[in-house]
Amino acid sequence: MKRIVLGVQYDGTPWQGWQTQPSGKTVQDRLELALQKFTQGKVSTICAGRTDAGVHALEQVVHFDTPLSRDMASWVRGLNAFLPASIAVRWACEVPHAEVSAHVDGDQQFHARFSATERTYHYLLYNHPVRSPLLVNKVGWAFRPLNLVLMQEAAAHFVGTHDFSAFRAIECQARSPIRTMHQVSIESSGDLMVFTLRANAFLHHMVRNMIGSLIFVGNGKQSPDWIADLLLQKDRSRAAPTFMPDGLYLAAVSYSAKWNLPQQTSKILPWL
Repeated sequence: MKRIVLGVQYDGTPWQGWQTQPSGKTVQDRLELALQKFTQGKVSTICAGRTDAGVHALEQVVHFDTPLSRDMASWVRGLNAFLPASIAVRWACEVPHAEVSAHVDGDQQFHARFSATERTYHYLLYNHPVRSPLLVNKVGWAFRPLNLVLMQEAAAHFVGTHDFSAFRAIECQARSPIRTMHQVSIESSGDLMVFTLRANAFLHHMVRNMIGSLIFVGNGKQSPDWIADLLLQKDRSRAAPTFMPDGLYLAAVSYSAKWNLPQQTSKILPWL
């Protein structure tokens, strides 16, 4: 068996998230269907991080095992031939697999999810009194004016290792709510705000819940210190509602250089 890793980019608008569903209308379902058509056999995939319905990915990382030998460029061209316009495989590479190398185990075997060291998300927010039909499904929208300075002050409270119970979905299945945030930054350009969130891992709905609470600070409903209080109180009901998925992008997944993955930097805006 060989372990193949893919870099996958997708527009989440037409899909019911990443994870397979009985409807078959998910990114995983369509990728595995393309794999089945290309390999003439059933193939199961594992991703770095499941995305919700409507959430996009600049570079989702996926692995699967196969006995087939193919040139890496053939995996890219072959799979893309069977994928819809909203999903594309950007690159492919082979990594060590325990079943073909007896000395490869534990930390020496690549896993799309468990080998990841960091994950980075971007959230694009359109702040204007009137929605833009040109940006529909690609950005979130807040019609009330937002104070960038107050939001940046509030965002600083997230950085560090915290219990994020106030920002996890009720149905979140993670064993621990403890996460380490390395970066929460906010930039603006005209009517667009760009949030960058980088952490060792994220809880279910965590990014969208954080964005919703930062917007409450930006529009004057809460003070920046409210974020620190929410982290201490660990009560989901006290934070803002989960914000819309439209502007959320899984931007990057980081791995040790030892895997030598041909990862690419994809930009959704000139400065990202």
